[in-house]
Amino acid sequence: MKNTVLNRVKTFLPILDWLPSYKKSDLQGDLSAGLTVGIMLIPQGMAYAMLAGLEPIHGLYAVTVPLILYAIFGTSRQLAVGPVAMVSLLTAAGIASLNASSPEQYLMYALSLAFLVGLIQFGMGVLRLGFVVNFLSHPVISGFTSAAAIIIGLSQIKHLFRINLPSTEYVQEMIVAIYQNIGDIHWITFGIGVLGIIIIKFGKKIHKSFPAPLVAVVLGILLVWGFDLTAQGVKIVGDVPGGLPSFSSPSFDLQTLKTLLPIALTISLVGFAESFAVAKTIQAKHKNYRLNSNQELIALGMANFGAAFFKGYPVTGGFSRTAVNNDAGAKTTMSSIFSAILIVLTLLFFTGLFYNLPSAILAAVVLVAVSGLIDFKEPVHLWHKDKSDFAMLVATFLITLTMGIETGIISGMVLSLVVVIYRASRPHMAQLGRVPGTNVFRNITRFSNLEQKEDVLMARIDGPIYFANVEFIRDKLNLWLLEKKEKVKMIVLNMESVPNIDSTGAHELNEWIISWRKIGTDVCMTGIKGPVRDVLNRWAILESVGADHVFIDDNTAVSAFEKAIEQDVLEKYTPYATQTNVK
Repeated sequence: MKNTVLNRVKTFLPILDWLPSYKKSDLQGDLSAGLTVGIMLIPQGMAYAMLAGLEPIHGLYAVTVPLILYAIFGTSRQLAVGPVAMVSLLTAAGIASLNASSPEQYLMYALSLAFLVGLIQFGMGVLRLGFVVNFLSHPVISGFTSAAAIIIGLSQIKHLFRINLPSTEYVQEMIVAIYQNIGDIHWITFGIGVLGIIIIKFGKKIHKSFPAPLVAVVLGILLVWGFDLTAQGVKIVGDVPGGLPSFSSPSFDLQTLKTLLPIALTISLVGFAESFAVAKTIQAKHKNYRLNSNQELIALGMANFGAAFFKGYPVTGGFSRTAVNNDAGAKTTMSSIFSAILIVLTLLFFTGLFYNLPSAILAAVVLVAVSGLIDFKEPVHLWHKDKSDFAMLVATFLITLTMGIETGIISGMVLSLVVVIYRASRPHMAQLGRVPGTNVFRNITRFSNLEQKEDVLMARIDGPIYFANVEFIRDKLNLWLLEKKEKVKMIVLNMESVPNIDSTGAHELNEWIISWRKIGTDVCMTGIKGPVRDVLNRWAILESVGADHVFIDDNTAVSAFEKAIEQDVLEKYTPYATQTNVK
């Protein structure tokens, strides 16, 4: 009993699974990874907060308490949680519709959004709904991510060029505005931004642990301070409040929460999909622990609660930071705790150093980060391998670009469901023929020289028989009967690939049997699975077919038919194979 309770506690608090046996040898890797990611988080957190429409300090707040909470509740030992470009853009898009009247109200909406995301993810985890994210198919995520990355990149042009651009998530409006204002480009700001992009983009080639974003930040600050570039029009971050985040409370106004709910659902699903995908990739390299999708939802929910009550905004696991965390030697989530400690120290003692940080450098951080999110290979790959998935990717991409982030992801999910329903409504079916000299039957369209009888139609249904596909199955069988020019005396339904039958399927199957027998075509079944046989028994279909018309395999059915033909007793034969020997 005691062990059972302890195991349940460990399931809810995975930190208790590894912390008691924490090894001294793990400390060096965790400390190195924690400091590396922490250094990376400082410019990223500030840049992503700016992308979300918040003051940069809230990006640092979002990587304190949320990191520690994930370290306690998360099952991935390398996942680095915090603000990411995608979620930051979604945050800005969702809050924009509320028309905040002040920065304080905007922050309140961001806190409320984080709370809603936390509530949704935590609730999904408790209710074990991790499978829901499977409705975001890979082509949809790829198309959505690539489009969102372009939108994010264009949204940073105003900071890189220092030109006035409207806040919009429609790419056509962005392009028109950039074209109209390109003449107002501030060249010094642009130069600083390009320098930042070069350092961040190519700094990793010096060494994989080289803190390129931090170097770009330091260089940008020194340039502004040394040459007094603020006097020449370079926009800087300005005062960054010091100290730890105080307790904050989101709004519980029902109208506000109702307005934010669609974008909260989007962030919850997209954030979890991104987070769990990278967590699975990294876990596959270690294999010394197991991921739990539902516990991951709970952990991300708790992290977002931490953001909501400590002046952050929605967070999730990030691709680049997790890869860096793993490469730097992280063994457990202690590395996240070390990262949080470094951020706390920065908040306590070093925020004043960021006063002269150019906004163009933060834009450079975002631009380099999102450039890797645009996937050129996947569309080409799908074009050659799967045209329907290619069409779904392109549709999601174009809808997201032209109609907005929220519309894009919802449309992508609807498209995924439509494709699933379409494919489920058209199961694979095959006519079977005997391989010469054997008792083996195969698909006549895939194998040549198979033996077929003109008076026998052998059909295999590869999928469930249920309300969505019964018409397709019936029409296909009738088409095959028509092709045989009404010579068929026996239909052999191979049921070995039918996993289940619903009430509609059972009703229709019974109708088919009755109608075929009325025109003089008998029916038998082979290879029925136990659960399907139970359904057929409940609906008295086996009784309708006849126990002597149910066989263990196709060969037995054909042999019985041939014997009946020889004895001229086709309509009343009783072969030796009965219901009792069907598996």
